[in-house]
Amino acid sequence: MSTIVSPRTALKQQAKEHGATFLAPAVLTAVVIVASFFDAIPRNMLGGLAVITGLGMLLGPLGERLPVISKIGGGALVCLMVPSVLVYFSVFNDNTLEAVTSLMKEANFLYFVICTLVVGSILGMQRTAMLRGLVRVFPPLLAGTVVALAVGIGVAMAFGYSFSRALFYIVVPILGGGIGEGIIPLSASYSSALGGTPDSFVAQLIPAAVIGNIVAIISAGLLRRLGDRRPELDGDGQLVKARHGATPLDEMEAVLSSRPVSRNPNLALGVMIICTLFVLGTLAAPVLRLPAPVLVIVFSVILKVLNVFPSSVEDGARAVYTAISQHFIYPLMIGLGMLYIPLSSVMGVISIGYVATCAAVVLAMAASGFFVGRALGMYPVDASLVTLCHSGLGGTGDVAILSASQRMVLMPFAQISTRIGGVTTVILAASLVHLIA
Repeated sequence: MSTIVSPRTALKQQAKEHGATFLAPAVLTAVVIVASFFDAIPRNMLGGLAVITGLGMLLGPLGERLPVISKIGGGALVCLMVPSVLVYFSVFNDNTLEAVTSLMKEANFLYFVICTLVVGSILGMQRTAMLRGLVRVFPPLLAGTVVALAVGIGVAMAFGYSFSRALFYIVVPILGGGIGEGIIPLSASYSSALGGTPDSFVAQLIPAAVIGNIVAIISAGLLRRLGDRRPELDGDGQLVKARHGATPLDEMEAVLSSRPVSRNPNLALGVMIICTLFVLGTLAAPVLRLPAPVLVIVFSVILKVLNVFPSSVEDGARAVYTAISQHFIYPLMIGLGMLYIPLSSVMGVISIGYVATCAAVVLAMAASGFFVGRALGMYPVDASLVTLCHSGLGGTGDVAILSASQRMVLMPFAQISTRIGGVTTVILAASLVHLIA
């Protein structure tokens, strides 16, 4: 016999559960903080996970509840910026930072999360929709890049910057694909062409990339709000609108792609698929001359198109994707904010003209993706988000932008936008810097 629960009792139970959900990570995080005072946090993956997971579970939900902030990026923005501010004011001691560095840089937790989101989402996609999306992502990306270059240079010159300064030190770093894939090779190219050390150029390039990333996160939050208010513009993670007159095969694929993951998926097998594809991408990268994350996309698409894996095997990768996307994005943002968002570099160059130029580049990219995507039969909000990732901070920016917009399923398309767009920008800039700068 079922028991009827009154609304008041249900609300009390819900409040109790929310309180317990907050109290548990708060107490556990307090233990980690106490350990840091005694330099007792292990300087390895376990210690790093203890730091970022606790802070992520506390700051992420807080950001989703704060007025104004919740509408422009919410938890992703708070989890990225609060740790960066705390590092700037030296709140974290060396023991804490070393533990997080071990996880994020030595163990490369960021790449594991990105590969999980790419592989899991592709293996869970409808094949025809995936292929149409991969083909159509390039026109908005190309249009957005051209418009962003023109608008960014125009705004910068209006504030008194020279053409070469605007192009090579503000616009290109934003579109370069992040720090590791963009800023570092750019600094090496600039030092080779202009003289000086790469370190001196890194300090000049990072501020634009960081400010652009922050504007992109805020833009993603606003696009999510637009999608909520105008559902006809929003695919909720679907990039291309369904075609009229879909075939029975299309309908069958839609049914298969929407089926739930099995109750007992093999998570170990899912992790093995994800890691093996990255290893394969790393092995093939020197031969194919493409970054390993891009090759992970290529290999995943091939496996999906050819139906290499049965559904029971795909379920393992999809289950890992679900766990990571639902529970580890905010912790990842904590680690990225602590190590990849250097406010000390940004504070030295902030001016109205500089920030306006960075914002103009990002907004031009987002607007181009929106209107070109709509003209090509794509959902404008989702097309804009994918194009917007080209102006983010590489893989870091992709995770933050898609987290702010709650569109992790778009990660494969975002990676194409970031990696292909970034490497193209870097190559062109390296070719032109000795001629123009």
